[in-house]
Amino acid sequence: MSEITINQYNEVIDHCRKVFVAKTTDYGTSWRVMRLPSITDQIFIKASRIRTVDLKGNMKVNEAMDSEFVGIVNYSVIALIQLELNDDSGKEISVEAALELFNKKAEAAKNLMLDKNHDYGEAWRDMRISSFTDLILMRIKRIRQIEDNLGKTIMSEGIDANLYDTINYAVFALIKIAEAKEK
Repeated sequence: MSEITINQYNEVIDHCRKVFVAKTTDYGTSWRVMRLPSITDQIFIKASRIRTVDLKGNMKVNEAMDSEFVGIVNYSVIALIQLELNDDSGKEISVEAALELFNKKAEAAKNLMLDKNHDYGEAWRDMRISSFTDLILMRIKRIRQIEDNLGKTIMSEGIDANLYDTINYAVFALIKIAEAKEK
């Protein structure tokens, strides 16, 4: 495992965490009222915008694509938090509690990335950002199907595994975007 990858991963998650904390400070944990399918749809909307702008070659809303990938990371973490708390009553939690849960989910995503990078040899570095977008959209379609099946799977990974992969694909995209900006 490359120390560079670990540092880049940590930098991206640190940025996502700062956005998460700032928005949680501004809005509280208003997202606690959201049911999982609504959060899934938020991730879908962000990934769909990335793909649409990529296919059209331009955008009319002046919001950079990297902010959409940050949103995908943060909404995926929020979905994982909602799965853990198993309560969509809207009962807010403190910024500190939300941050603690964010850190727990981000650490689990990082550990998964480390394990997969070991086995796959950092193949993601040779992938296109558009492929990450497509993989995120595929994971969201899987999550939607599992939701439609009331959480039941026969042989497949569950919602949480798909969310962790979504986080990692978005982080990889953000790393590649940052590298491209540096060139």
